[in-house]
Parts: sequence; structure tokens; C-alpha cells
Amino acid sequence: MVIATTTYTYAVSEKRDIKGSVIVITGASSGMGLATAKALLAKGARVVLGARTTTEIDALIASKVGEAVGITCDIRKPEDCQKLMELAVKSFGQIDSVIVNAGIGLYGGIMDYTDERLNEMMQTNLQGTVWTVRAAVPHLKKNNGGDIVIICSISGYRSKKNQAVYAATKHAQVGLAIGLDDELREDKIRVTLIAPAATETNFAVGDGRTLDDAARTGYMKATDIAFAVETVLEQPRRMRTTLWQMISMSQSIV
Repeated sequence: MVIATTTYTYAVSEKRDIKGSVIVITGASSGMGLATAKALLAKGARVVLGARTTTEIDALIASKVGEAVGITCDIRKPEDCQKLMELAVKSFGQIDSVIVNAGIGLYGGIMDYTDERLNEMMQTNLQGTVWTVRAAVPHLKKNNGGDIVIICSISGYRSKKNQAVYAATKHAQVGLAIGLDDELREDKIRVTLIAPAATETNFAVGDGRTLDDAARTGYMKATDIAFAVETVLEQPRRMRTTLWQMISMSQSIV
């Protein structure tokens, strides 16, 4: 008896190699931004780092773990965003990807903060994202496409007490990302929004949250978000991830 057999061949991996890619990261001095910078350097990427304070950025550059440059950058200022992109092109000749990570979180009631503090958060989280994208798009188009990854928050999909204004800025980022995906796809620019729930960073224990918060033991790590960024950038160019929500196993989705 003859038994017919069929052989199937599967591609084990089609990850894009991001070695040598030029990747701009805002809010790169701590937390998710710093973790992402370190992870991408480990992959051989060339990183361009911006933040309002650069102590940690300077230390990372001095460690010579890879090709990295940095500059002071307040994304509330369009001119600072332009300077960050110009640094990338001057240093490495092009821009392949931009990680919009800088953000501010204020946790409290609608009357708990001054007008100035709330305005700082709204300007950073929404306007700063817009200014960063506007500064990056001409360079990405010139390079025949690339990636824009916006680090948002699960609060962009839900809201509750003591998060109303913060959540409003994150809902705005979601709307921006969806519109940008539709607008820029024809230019071969992929737009991804990553929306983590609570993550173990200084950001998470900022205004309105404390170091002894018992819930922190179940938070995700900054390296988890760095992994997500890597995954997005390494996708084959024929596909894109638009919206990615991330929640730890110990947290409820509601």
C-alpha cells in the first residue's frame, strides 16, 4: 500500500532586522522611554533621545552601549521637536521610526490641580504629540515611509474618577492615531498606538499615587512596553498594528 504524503513549509520568522535603523524617542530619560532606548540599542538600532532633563540620557550615551545621541527637548515647543529631528538627520542621515513617549500624568479630581499644572499636562500629552508627529512626517516621507509609535494609556479607552482630565488627553491621542493611520498609510508610514495599563515606573507613582500602593506589585514593567515597541518595529512592512492595549495579568480590564 502506498500512502501519499504532503510536505508543508512554514516560515519560522519574518521579523524585520532593525539593526542600523534610526529611531527617535521622546521622554527618553526614564521609565518606558529609557527602557525602550536600551532595548533598541541592544538590537543594534541607532537612537536619538529627547527629554526635558537629560541626566539619564547623558549617562546612557556615555556608557557607549551603542550609537546614541541626545538633546534637551520639551515637546510642548514645536521648535524643540524640529531640533530633535534635525539632530537625527545630522547624526545619522535619516529617520526610520519615531516613538512618541513623553507624557505627564496627574491623578486627582477636577479641582485638585492648578490651571497651570493641568495646562502643562494637556499641552504635553496632546499638543506635544502633534508637534512631534508634524516634525517627523516630512523626514519619514523623504525616507519612503517608516513607523510612528505613540505610547498612550489604557485610559484612552476608559475613564474614572481622579483621571478625568488625564483620560481626556489620552482619548485625544487615540483619535489622533486612528486619523493619522488613515492619512499616512498611503505614504508607507505605519502609525501604532500602544495603550498600557499601570506600569512600574516613576510616572506611575507620580501625582496622586504613592510608593506604598499595594497594587503596584502587579503592574507591568517598563521593559514590557519596550518589548511591544520592538515587536511593532520588527513586523514585516506588508502589515501594521494600529491599536495595542496592554494589561497585566493581575489587573481588571474594567
